[in-house]
Amino acid sequence: MRGFVRENQLLSLCGLNCGLCPMMLGGYCGGCGNGNQSCKIARCSLEHGGIEYCFECGEFPCEKYRDAGKYDSFITHRNQLADLEKACKTGIESYNAVQREKVRILEELLNGYNAGRSKNFFCVAVNLMELEQLQQAMGLIREQAGTDTLSLKEKNRFAIDVLQQFADQNNLLIKLNRKR
Repeated sequence: MRGFVRENQLLSLCGLNCGLCPMMLGGYCGGCGNGNQSCKIARCSLEHGGIEYCFECGEFPCEKYRDAGKYDSFITHRNQLADLEKACKTGIESYNAVQREKVRILEELLNGYNAGRSKNFFCVAVNLMELEQLQQAMGLIREQAGTDTLSLKEKNRFAIDVLQQFADQNNLLIKLNRKR
């Protein structure tokens, strides 16, 4: 969108964790403000003086967030408002530090445990799970599946099973909620 530029590609203006998105990771999306398609929230930002995050607006949360989290796109929208509130409360640098660690974990999963069809699952799991849960899960995954004795397919299955167990314990559904 012309005139809209963003430096932070870990957390978007609207609260999506773009650094954990399969489209961004695959190089198909440059993130908002980097040649991406027109966005009603980006237009709104420009109309409100170019605010960096929606929580900086006096009208937040506005009508644009009425159905936030109801449906997902390439990335989950379920924590969109909660993530904006967390970033506002803890500060962008602190929020981004957590996101950078989540990106590192996601890259480890994709490079070491993805047998070719688990990218979306890993992206959604890392996005929805708290960092502490992910770190515990990764400890188990590395301990049990980090050896050369397992095939990539076996490592993949084990990693998915461990992440799913942690998600189940925390009542998290690791699946995109697509609009039908």
